[in-house]
Amino acid sequence: MREKPNYFAIIPANVRYSDITPNAKLLYAEISALTNMNGKCNASTQYFADLYEVSKTSIQKWLSILEDNKFIKRDVTYKIGTKEILSRCITLVKYPTQQKLRDNNNINITNNNITYSNKGRFKKPKVIEVKNYCLERNNNIDAETFIDFYDSKDWKIGKNKMKDWKACVRTWEKRQNNKGMSKIHQHLQKNINVKEKLKQEFKNERN
Repeated sequence: MREKPNYFAIIPANVRYSDITPNAKLLYAEISALTNMNGKCNASTQYFADLYEVSKTSIQKWLSILEDNKFIKRDVTYKIGTKEILSRCITLVKYPTQQKLRDNNNINITNNNITYSNKGRFKKPKVIEVKNYCLERNNNIDAETFIDFYDSKDWKIGKNKMKDWKACVRTWEKRQNNKGMSKIHQHLQKNINVKEKLKQEFKNERN
């Protein structure tokens, strides 16, 4: 009867980081996928040889490595008076129980939600997105100018990475609508330009 492996294979840390061959670790994983609730596997050497397209000698070598390192235990039943194997059972030593596996899966899922969740991650907007949003708000902000400005800032506000570009658009909108501030900025810029012009004229006269 063809063995029916489980969907998942397990390689615990003590096996994964041990100083054994990668093939032996792979075989351990396959054994774990074929084990029943009691952590026992009845697959034959020929089954593994056919599965990995290697010789039975290679499989026996990998099994010996696992057994020598006390990762598995083999119980063999021979035909009376001969060396012919009637049956063999491979038991995983310190096999993780189903409850522990469920607990570990829950932990992994939780960690994935925390570590790898894309929720809230900033995504640089396209010009058309900014343009449409500005048209929606009727604020006359130029989308390309907005994009170019924050491209030059590496999409940072101060030292912090931008979190919401729409909030920035609204901030620009408020500044644009604040006519008093706009006049002050214009006046300051005019003074700066005059000072720069005087400096340049003074420099030219000295030369």
